[in-house]
Amino acid sequence: MIEIKAPILSLPQRTTMDSVTQLRRLCRFDARVPRYTSYPTANHFNPGVGPQEMSDWITAIPEDSAVSLYVHIPFCRRLCWFCACRTQGTATAAPVAGYLNIVKKELALVAERLPAGVRLSRLHWGGGTPTLLAPDMMEELTQAITDVAPFAQGAEFSVEIDPNEIDTYRLDALARIGVNRASIGVQDFDPDIQSVIGRLQTFEKTKEVADALRKRAIESLNIDLLYGLPHQPEQRIADSVQKVLSLSPDRVALYGYAHVPWMARRQAMIPAEALPAPEARLELYETAKRLFVWDGYQEIGIDHFARPTDGLAVAANTGTLRRNFQGYTDDPADVLIGIGASSISRFPQGFAQNDPSTSGYHKTVVDGGFATVRGHVDTSEDTIRAAMIEQLMSTFAIDFESISQRFGIAGSALGAWCDGIDEAFAGFVSRTVGGIEITRKGRPLTRMIARYLDAYAVEQSGHSAAI
Repeated sequence: MIEIKAPILSLPQRTTMDSVTQLRRLCRFDARVPRYTSYPTANHFNPGVGPQEMSDWITAIPEDSAVSLYVHIPFCRRLCWFCACRTQGTATAAPVAGYLNIVKKELALVAERLPAGVRLSRLHWGGGTPTLLAPDMMEELTQAITDVAPFAQGAEFSVEIDPNEIDTYRLDALARIGVNRASIGVQDFDPDIQSVIGRLQTFEKTKEVADALRKRAIESLNIDLLYGLPHQPEQRIADSVQKVLSLSPDRVALYGYAHVPWMARRQAMIPAEALPAPEARLELYETAKRLFVWDGYQEIGIDHFARPTDGLAVAANTGTLRRNFQGYTDDPADVLIGIGASSISRFPQGFAQNDPSTSGYHKTVVDGGFATVRGHVDTSEDTIRAAMIEQLMSTFAIDFESISQRFGIAGSALGAWCDGIDEAFAGFVSRTVGGIEITRKGRPLTRMIARYLDAYAVEQSGHSAAI
């Protein structure tokens, strides 16, 4: 029996409906803009950044500092149709074992250049399906990583988990290697929606895995949900949210489904005519949000929710919330090293991305070099605009004084970059001498407002719906 922790709320809809009316009047519903998990966004990376830059930037990391590490495992037993990540299917363990051997070689390249005393503040395994790894593979990979850099005190080790692709042996292995945060992809619990998006996963199985993780002292639990899926009315997303609440996760990411079949061909399997209209997408988000807030979760940025005691909420309340390729984070490290095919690294100097092709990645690393094929060298303006966008995405405001003090730039120059925002988003943005602030009803427009700070051309065809 599922314990329903919150009723379906009947809260006043006037604020949302007023926003919908204004959005329709301003023709904002059809906009497609970046998610701004980086600035510049990845579609502006170029081949001017290669293995030499990757090597130099690792060497330039300060001694005794903390860095983050991301490992991409691109393999899945089955490919979900909604997913736009770089993944590939496999029916056997052989390709995975071969890939891990190359990952270990890449880690050795990092170790050769990493300055003394560097520690890991965060380690995350993403995919793909990291829990497709056999227990011995998990242990070998963890050992190879900690041979490069040991964990810092209070480090977080998180792994993305597919409840359909894990068993007792792998759960035990996750506990042994020190995982202390698990991220479970749910998307939606409705079986009809699951069949349409190619992701069959029962609530019962998900609960079984969540309970098993906690039994092994992996207490911190994240859950990912999607709104804007085909055949997803408000009642269905409310049912899924209530089931999620019964699992008591520490964090929830509530992402809008990005239908981009021109970029992710498998999404052609999803009937576009069954997708909700932009107005309905906004209502789906508001329905889910009200349920999470009713149950005591704090809103974090544009699409996350967290228990007040969770590190993400603490970061939001202390002004240290940040944004990276996984979404919002409380990670204080200035460096994120990406390992594996397609992985992106973030350095103070810029971005570096590995070859997205596993075969190309394999060949380059075997030949003894980094597989970096593109990236971006930040200008001083890039760095300042990135900080402004991150602040806006994290706090719904930009404080000119804090940016000015941090980068030594005049507040008047920052103000000039924001000229026109209050006019373009009248009623949604408040402009003062000291900065800008997005009103509560304007928060669904945050990505569109951030677009006004983006000095690079934004092609709508390359991005997801803004709402």
